[in-house]
Amino acid sequence: MKQKTKMIHGGITGDETTGAVSVPIYQVSTYKQPRAGMHTGYEYSRTGNPTRAALESLIAELEGGAAGYAFSSGMAAISAVMMLFNHGDHIILTDDVYGGTYRVMAKVFNRMGIETTFCDTSSMDHIEKAIKPNTKAVYIETPTNPLLKITDLQKVSEITKKHRLFFIVDNTFNTPYFQNPISFGADIVLHSATKYLGGHSDVVGGLVVTATKELGEQLHFIQNSTGGILGPQDAWLLMRGMKTLALRMEAHEQNARKIGQFLESHKAVQKVYDPGSPSHSGHKIAKRQSRGFGGMLSFDIGKEQHVDLVLERLKLFTIAESLGAVESLISVPARMTHASIPQDRRLELGITDGLIRVSVGIEDIDDLLEDLEQGLAPLA
Repeated sequence: MKQKTKMIHGGITGDETTGAVSVPIYQVSTYKQPRAGMHTGYEYSRTGNPTRAALESLIAELEGGAAGYAFSSGMAAISAVMMLFNHGDHIILTDDVYGGTYRVMAKVFNRMGIETTFCDTSSMDHIEKAIKPNTKAVYIETPTNPLLKITDLQKVSEITKKHRLFFIVDNTFNTPYFQNPISFGADIVLHSATKYLGGHSDVVGGLVVTATKELGEQLHFIQNSTGGILGPQDAWLLMRGMKTLALRMEAHEQNARKIGQFLESHKAVQKVYDPGSPSHSGHKIAKRQSRGFGGMLSFDIGKEQHVDLVLERLKLFTIAESLGAVESLISVPARMTHASIPQDRRLELGITDGLIRVSVGIEDIDDLLEDLEQGLAPLA
């Protein structure tokens, strides 16, 4: 099946008992056993739930993996993956990474003895130099959040295989419709399903796909032991959202490219971060490893005092955390999603106080461009 068809017919569909076209919401905690210690597939919903299982089957198929797991949030998913490692292990992460990922690694897992090095993973030399005798994994975002840097999946895969490291990819921005890291050699793929997969700002969840069943079994043990599972109603909402993922991603993509072009030509904008632009340093790599460039972009207007002046004039772009929804969202990483990163570190990375991140929605592009035009007008 083509990827667009898999969104609707992939995984577990319908209900054989009743003929229901949509997988039912199994709002149940426990299951009748024919005999003590013998169950028919489900025993307790922390361990497994039919609605959640349908979602997990779907994401595994969409990502081309062996097994999928659904968690209560993207951070719960990331945390479960990090629990695969032990005290004394070392992880290499993208430097321009989501603030929540930075926070959990720098302020939680470091206390448990897991060492972290943040480096520019778009540079293979930087990755090679960061590898230590105790390094166990390379964790990347591509595109990154919020500077939209691109990492070559194939080249990182070659490095991790050479050094026998796990290769972990956060695929939230591009989604399985545009990018499938496992096909390039990734061992684990992560999603904040709250974003594009849900797509309607109404559900919080996280998904993980493993390339092998063996690794999946290890992750399921952690999921069952720690209990950060996704509830059946949220699992159902995600499956409903994913049925239209292909159509939404195509609309996000079309709007984002036009907005990127508009921002690149605007006098008030000092720099645009848009992997869909031929001028972007990672454009050719993104084009080679992805089927689209996504709906995210960032731009810098220089002075911090200009930010509020622009944002308060916008009517259609909602100032909010998160991304990937049908409505256009806009945020200031330094104050919002990346506020947990120390200022000196943010500035070192290029996350300035004048940086604005845009999650382009699926509204009419003329309305969005008009809104941005009048928002930026005082700075022109």
